[in-house]
Amino acid sequence: MNWFLSLPRFNSHKQKKGSTFFYAYFFPFFTVVALWVDSVNFSNIYFDGRNLTNILAVVYFYLFFRSSQSYLRKLMVVMVFLSYIGELIFCKLLGMYAYRTQDIPLYVPFGHAIVYASGYVFAETSFCIKNDFFLKKFFLVSFILLFLGVGLFLNDVFSLIFGTLFFVLMKRKKWQNVYYFIALCVIFIELVGTYFKCWTWVPKTFGLISATNPPMGAVFFYAGGDVILAKIVSYWKD
Repeated sequence: MNWFLSLPRFNSHKQKKGSTFFYAYFFPFFTVVALWVDSVNFSNIYFDGRNLTNILAVVYFYLFFRSSQSYLRKLMVVMVFLSYIGELIFCKLLGMYAYRTQDIPLYVPFGHAIVYASGYVFAETSFCIKNDFFLKKFFLVSFILLFLGVGLFLNDVFSLIFGTLFFVLMKRKKWQNVYYFIALCVIFIELVGTYFKCWTWVPKTFGLISATNPPMGAVFFYAGGDVILAKIVSYWKD
């Protein structure tokens, strides 16, 4: 893997850090455009844009990866493979959601890595570091209200259950803001993806647990996957 981690670098650490932030900040716009191209409406009006979205995601991943430091690169690479396994389990095996076609899109595992990296980079900004304590309190209250809100008003039992498990993991992770930022990126991409009907969550998970489309409690699976992700990367020596 050393050859992969040694792709062309920018001339200075400052330039590289700046471009990494750019790709994280550009993430919302890229997400809307890429998922719109894969949307049902785009397919009906123009053509099936799945392959174009696949290309956009792979290129964006490469650019983001190339601008990142070594540790984040490792996280992104492992996340691609780990998320594909997760897709096979949660989508195909457990049937918790389904894409607009039978196949898992190529852009999905690369998209997961982009989501993860964007949240990671947001948490590294000077503002977030300086306001770490305040943000922890703000995020805690906000996510409690979010999970309770969708649970009580939208009958999203899924989010009540897995939102609770999300906080259990957050306590284990010492309430690090990076996981909140990743969760925000997850929520954003879930809202956009389901709005464009790129994928749809089933109304009753396992035929029993009621859920909205999308359920906010889905953030738990990213936080849970990070436990495995961090463990794998810890064994990856340069």
